[in-house]
Amino acid sequence: MKINKIFTLIFAIAAFTMGSCERTFEDLEKNPNSAVNAPASLVIQGVESDLFNNNGRPFGAEMRWNQFYCSNYNYYATNEYTWTSGVNHYNTLKNVIKMEEEAKRAGLADVNGYSALGKFFRAFLYYEMTTRMGDLPLSEALKGLENSKPKYDSQKAVFVQILKWLEESNTDMAALITKGETSVAGDFYFGGDIRKWQKVVNAYKLRMLVSLSKKDTDADLGVKAKFAEMMANPAKFPLMTSVSESMQYTYNNFNKYPSNPDNFGFDATRQNMSKAYVEPLSLMNDPRVMVTSEPAGSELKAGKKPSDFSAYVGASSAEDLTDMSEKAGRSNGSGFAPGVYSFQNRFRYYRNYTAETTFIVGYPEMCFNIAEAYHLGWGTGDAEAWYKKGIQGSMDFYGVKNGTNTMTYSKTGGRDAADLATFNIDFDFEKYYAQDMVKYAGKTSKGQEQIVTHKYLAFFMNSGMEAYFNWRRTGFPKFYAGVGNGNSNRIAVRWQYPLSERATNEANYKAAIASQFGGKDDINDMLWIVK
Repeated sequence: MKINKIFTLIFAIAAFTMGSCERTFEDLEKNPNSAVNAPASLVIQGVESDLFNNNGRPFGAEMRWNQFYCSNYNYYATNEYTWTSGVNHYNTLKNVIKMEEEAKRAGLADVNGYSALGKFFRAFLYYEMTTRMGDLPLSEALKGLENSKPKYDSQKAVFVQILKWLEESNTDMAALITKGETSVAGDFYFGGDIRKWQKVVNAYKLRMLVSLSKKDTDADLGVKAKFAEMMANPAKFPLMTSVSESMQYTYNNFNKYPSNPDNFGFDATRQNMSKAYVEPLSLMNDPRVMVTSEPAGSELKAGKKPSDFSAYVGASSAEDLTDMSEKAGRSNGSGFAPGVYSFQNRFRYYRNYTAETTFIVGYPEMCFNIAEAYHLGWGTGDAEAWYKKGIQGSMDFYGVKNGTNTMTYSKTGGRDAADLATFNIDFDFEKYYAQDMVKYAGKTSKGQEQIVTHKYLAFFMNSGMEAYFNWRRTGFPKFYAGVGNGNSNRIAVRWQYPLSERATNEANYKAAIASQFGGKDDINDMLWIVK
């Protein structure tokens, strides 16, 4: 009996050992104390954060390239267009796939809120890459070891797919709404409301169509027909109706606005406003300049009042940085030296950690995109009416209203009540609009310049680099080029491909730059989309 027990124990040990030998390396690699899956409601939050964090934060480098403001302090930043690699969103795209997989694993149907949003996320992320670099791996991408060296699809093919994703996203969301499935857990932009997301998807599609304005005769893209279909079917393609419906990032004491009390001593006077942004506002007697900017110290010293639009002055982004630094003005040890240029309104942007929300896809832009499409003859709609809605939407965002508006700024950069100055500005929208610089000039070059310039003004510190992309496409508004830009006094027009791509997918990378740019990955070569 005793011997039998011994043999039984030996066989059990042998069986266990043999079983252990069959375990794979992946099995042994797993940590039993760590989760191997995350619910889609958590994964979506990382994706949504990336939509904002990796595409141009307010008062970041991208906003200097948009020529909204300038760095006047060489130690921290310059105004040069000497960028290299573009953004790489493939890791985020992998998380989009994981989000969709986790939704299915949890038992959701093939068409669900996460899958519908996933198509929008794909469109958004691919656009951000292709509009910077050109052709991209798409049809063979994101397949892991199955294909680690994907070929590049043409930029045209990428845009065809982007438009397809957006059309499918709208269709899927409409189907979910009809079924009463209107909520997606984890979404922090709209609290999961698919009805609000559907409007953003369609507004974003309008951005895509207008970005393709130079290709509006291409039959494969069908830009004009897609625009006409959208505008003729508001029930099928619902759009935003106010600023409040914009896709916008909201700050709090944990996710702080980039310009905030913590950074006040660091950069409040080491960056000043730009001429490209301030000058058109000042010339149009536009109160938005008084909301976002401070009057230049030297102009006040010369006797001007903060209510004088000419007291607001921006620097050319092309100016030599040493000259700009000397003119900017900052604390000199015995007080504050009045500067030639306006600073950002430090009361608005440094008073707390929340400042203003940041548009990712905004209502004013949507209105201007519709106005520009009608201006280009893509339909018989009223370009002027949508142009006016865009201006009014931007005014609403900044709290500019008909009647008396009270403006506040900091006299010396301090944030105590005693340091603040207030003044009143009377505003009448129709009187403002009647100005020759503002009133729509019809289907002329000036008319398009007016639409795109006001779109630019509404892009201030939001929407990533859309202001720059619009300038690159149209030449509006005037951007300043010169010694301060670096890059042989030029404004670059594209980004290079990431170094990782050159190292791991060399043959396909070289084929892509050969077909697009004659074999040179140059930041000064034009992309297909703007040729």
